[in-house]
Amino acid sequence: MRLFTLFLFLLSFSLSAQTVCTLESRERLDATLVELSQRNLAEKSIQELAIEIGQSFIGTPYVEKTLELPGDEKLVINLIGLDCTTYLETVVTLARIAKKAELTFEAFERELEHLRYQDGLRKDYSSRLHYFSDWIYQNQEKGIIQDITEEIGGSPYPNQPTFMSENPRFYSQLSNPDFLKAIQADELEIAKRTYHFIPKAEIESLEKNIKSGDLIAITTSMKNLDIVHVGFAVEKNGRIHLMHAGTGNMQVEISEKPLSDYLAANKSQSGIMVCRLVD
Repeated sequence: MRLFTLFLFLLSFSLSAQTVCTLESRERLDATLVELSQRNLAEKSIQELAIEIGQSFIGTPYVEKTLELPGDEKLVINLIGLDCTTYLETVVTLARIAKKAELTFEAFERELEHLRYQDGLRKDYSSRLHYFSDWIYQNQEKGIIQDITEEIGGSPYPNQPTFMSENPRFYSQLSNPDFLKAIQADELEIAKRTYHFIPKAEIESLEKNIKSGDLIAITTSMKNLDIVHVGFAVEKNGRIHLMHAGTGNMQVEISEKPLSDYLAANKSQSGIMVCRLVD
């Protein structure tokens, strides 16, 4: 048994020299893949899959900065501790490979890289999609999601994030001047695009247009940031709630309050962008 455990531990690092996945995460991922492979998923939409898979992580601890490893950029696979973005990426990746009936570690690895990085390719630190509005734009270009914010009643959102380039001290990798220049270039590209949001005062009146499984990105009144939190829309008792990895209870959960009330309690949260997974 010890030899088998050691084998799995080594395997989790040797499958790709540039992938980091601990034994615990590998075991949870493998168990999830087996469980999904034993179910009839053919008739389920990708939205339904996202909700079911997302709910399976409820109670998982909130852990931030799991992607921030020293040295060359690694593809980090961590299902044991999740922040809001890694939770969303993990669920979307699992839903997409389940929809394709490609439930293997290698498929998960490929799909996660495709989702997390510019043009779907992990090159270095600066190739990661650091700003979530950029994540939305680029994954719409890849055909993974559709930004439906304007379609369902959104208003123009002035989006010119500069937080990373203005605060490189918070990001150890930005001590590399080439990475800093690349981030500055990304910020300029984001500023050229047109984005929309639903102001938080309008969410309740427009939430009838939001479906369970939609991706929710929470915007901010802070001028140098774009998105401060992400999760999934979940319908409960006729209202839209947020399924997310949150800092309130430090775990994956479904918000007790409806989404509009959840935002109302936070002055710096200005509204939402809404994206729909493409089947």
